[in-house]
Amino acid sequence: MSGPSDFQPTNPALKWIERRLPIMGLMHSSFVAYPTPRNLNYWWTFGAILSFMLGVQILTGVILAMHYTPHADMAFKSVELIVRDVNYGWLLRNIHASGASMFFFAVYIHMFRGLYYGSYKEPREVLWILGVIIYLLMMATGFMGYVLPWGQMSFWGATVITNLFSAVPYFGESIVTLLWGGYAVGNPTLNRFFSLHYLLPFVIAGVVVLHIWALHVAGQNNPAGVEPKTEKDTVPFTPYATMKDMFGVSCFLLFFAWFIFYMPNYLGDAENYIPANPAVTPAHIVPEWYYLPFYAILRSIPNKLAGVVAMFGAIIILAFLPWLDTAKTRSSKYRPLAKQFFWMFVVVCIGLGYLGAQPPEGIYVIVGRILTFLYFAYFLILLPLLARIEKPRPVPNSIADDVLAKTGGKPAPMVSTVIALMVAGGLLLGGAESARAAEGSTKPPAQKWSFSGPFGKFDRGAMQRGLKVYKEVCASCHGLSFVAFRNLAEPGGPGYSVAQAQAFASEYKVKDGPNDQGEMFERPGRPADYFPSPFPNEQAARAANGGAFPPDLSLITKARSYGRGFPMFLIDFFTQYQEQGPDYVTALLQGYEDKPPAGVNLPEGSYYNTYFPGHAIKMPKPLNDGQVTYDDGSPATVAQYAKDVTHFLMWAAEPHMEARKQLGLQVFVFLILLTVLLYFTKKKVWANAH
Repeated sequence: MSGPSDFQPTNPALKWIERRLPIMGLMHSSFVAYPTPRNLNYWWTFGAILSFMLGVQILTGVILAMHYTPHADMAFKSVELIVRDVNYGWLLRNIHASGASMFFFAVYIHMFRGLYYGSYKEPREVLWILGVIIYLLMMATGFMGYVLPWGQMSFWGATVITNLFSAVPYFGESIVTLLWGGYAVGNPTLNRFFSLHYLLPFVIAGVVVLHIWALHVAGQNNPAGVEPKTEKDTVPFTPYATMKDMFGVSCFLLFFAWFIFYMPNYLGDAENYIPANPAVTPAHIVPEWYYLPFYAILRSIPNKLAGVVAMFGAIIILAFLPWLDTAKTRSSKYRPLAKQFFWMFVVVCIGLGYLGAQPPEGIYVIVGRILTFLYFAYFLILLPLLARIEKPRPVPNSIADDVLAKTGGKPAPMVSTVIALMVAGGLLLGGAESARAAEGSTKPPAQKWSFSGPFGKFDRGAMQRGLKVYKEVCASCHGLSFVAFRNLAEPGGPGYSVAQAQAFASEYKVKDGPNDQGEMFERPGRPADYFPSPFPNEQAARAANGGAFPPDLSLITKARSYGRGFPMFLIDFFTQYQEQGPDYVTALLQGYEDKPPAGVNLPEGSYYNTYFPGHAIKMPKPLNDGQVTYDDGSPATVAQYAKDVTHFLMWAAEPHMEARKQLGLQVFVFLILLTVLLYFTKKKVWANAH
């Protein structure tokens, strides 16, 4: 990639290989002796971070694909069984799901860095265009991957986004039918998306190789925006850039691990813990946060075709940047006006992301149209104009002069920049969370849970009491289909022995068969069986409950949530608060009122609940004081019942939570030590370069 190499191995076997396939010479010239500008700052480490994240996503994706079932009837369950029954399946799922967000987070920083320092300018046009292609492939891969869990938001997200292609004149309907594999989103769609989601990361890897090749041919840009002139301007890639990248990756891993082990659902959507149902449309269909700016552009234009063109145009226009910005000075560090307008553009992008999470009505539509105009104006009007009228400051004669300069533009401290980005991201994500919150409901009060925080653990007594409440009250209507009786005796569970779990299972009758006569029969439950459903099918459940379908409770504490908004959404990140689901379930069970407030008319067969969206709930009040007798003498009150059964259901939704947090603590200790060691190693290595 970097031209001919004079590297010669000393081992005879390696010499024999090198004469016939000079792969080691290629690696040496590209990643060891390759001259790297000595003034690169930490924003350049995101290239290494992205390479690392691509490898992580491919590795975890391949392993997950071994256990995933791409069928509309089994996809949702297969994902849950991966998390519950595959060894460290929860870890693989968390890494892969959170890794998608981390991948986009890193690529946005990488792109903004390229914009700020003019990395798209001659002679790096092809390098930049390949980067845009990678970004497009990432967006397609991320979208298809989000569909695979086959939850509510997955299904309806696929329906909405694929329907956009129907706006294409003449061929639109044919394109949509081809994507769907039929006339609606269904099993053929899931199979197509699974195949493409598996294939595209390898295509991305191939384009990344071309991207790195183009980088090594054209040479790296740098904060000064001047080309290396002498050997004093550069350092060998290894160990200088290698150690700096390793330190940057370790810092990023600390950030990544925070989501994997302590906030796995922070960037997700509670709706996706509900199995896909074509008959029920979510109140707010909101894409993942990394698509929100383009979603806002789409919705800001009333014409469907024009909106689709604008949405894709907002991405494609990036490929034309080398010709739209004709300024001779690369780096905005020496372009005062360009620097100010760049940060305004960042604000516009974050604003579009926030608006993409809001309902398309009222002031949101007006502001969305203004920001959409500003987005395109930055590329089509502002950059060409600045190239003509702006007078840049003098640039250094060489990279060495830039390193040794005592004056010049003072860069913003790294820490303050990161904090500003996190606050902006919190605003964006908080808006998304608010948009997903249920309308017309009161926010539940926050509860204190033993399982919250980095050292949280389940309360065994509360779990056993909650199981009793479930069995005596909830089990008559609600299933627990993802929980097996054997789980009751597993580590991190309610604390029963194997014999107790077996005895508990035998109290249930499980349908089995067919037998030798070809007939179904009932038998006592075994530890390997799952909690049986109280109804044979959905129709029977609705018939017994006035037309309402009692949801399965296996994932109820993760499938229910409420928006806490900004700034609480940002504060929750640091406090690791993710108990909105348990808060909601507990409040719902206590939120019944005998008489609705004045002026509120309930539909026939409904009951008033303060915390239920819309307040009209079909389920009668399930709990009353003295309804269940506790053996340990705990209060027999509705408040106690509600908290205990929620505690049990939280374990049912995430049985490996304690293992996740324990492993997370060990990983954090290791990463902190590694980061400290890499920091001092990097300082020692770079001491010679300064």
